[in-house]
Amino acid sequence: MNEPRPPDLAPLETKDAATILAGTGLWVVALVVLLIIQPGPEHQWWIWTCAAGVGLGIFGYWFVKRRDRPAARPAEASPPAGDRGDASVPDRTRS
Repeated sequence: MNEPRPPDLAPLETKDAATILAGTGLWVVALVVLLIIQPGPEHQWWIWTCAAGVGLGIFGYWFVKRRDRPAARPAEASPPAGDRGDASVPDRTRS
C-alpha cells in the first residue's frame, strides 16, 4: 500500500496552432460543401454548426497564439539600475 509513486511524466510538446488550423480547415470544407449542395430545410442547422466551428476555430487560433506569445520570447533579464537607457528617469548614480 505504501509503495513509492513513480515520477510524473513530462508534458508532451504539441503544435496546438497547427491542430486548430487543421480542424478549422475541415469545418471550412464542410461549410463549402453544404453551401453547394443546399440541404433541405430540416438540415439547415448543419450550415450553422459549420459556421460556428469556423468561428470557434478562428478564436481558438487567436487565443493559442496569444497564449504562446510570451513563452516564445526568451525571458529578458532586467538591466542593472544605472543601465536602463530611459531618458525620462534621471540617473542619480552619476555625479
